[in-house]
Amino acid sequence: MSIKAFFKTASPYQDDVMNLPVEDLDQAIPFYESVMGFQVEARQHAPHKSAVLSRDEVKIGLAENGGDPSNDGCFFEVDDVEVAFSELKANGLDREEPDYQVDEPYVLFFVIAPDGLCYCIGERRES
Repeated sequence: MSIKAFFKTASPYQDDVMNLPVEDLDQAIPFYESVMGFQVEARQHAPHKSAVLSRDEVKIGLAENGGDPSNDGCFFEVDDVEVAFSELKANGLDREEPDYQVDEPYVLFFVIAPDGLCYCIGERRES
């Protein structure tokens, strides 16, 4: 049995964590399921292809909405940043080291999804 991080919150970089832009939804979803540990809750085809994904306390939405994935993403707060990196790496994240950064009060690392969205994963640590 593997140890998993608990995803507490998701905060968007831009406007809406439920409308994160991807070019091809069907190509994007496998990364979120296999590496990030999300599950697809719902899919829609109108007004554009989109999906709601969930994990723990977090829900995000991916959408073929014409936006630029390289300029969007979100911050995930987790209960343990080291466990989160170890889990993602065990799930196939193509990275040897997490390159942790400190942005008080958080310790964090970044993941660029194959679809171009950028995710910051961090744990709040009290001084």
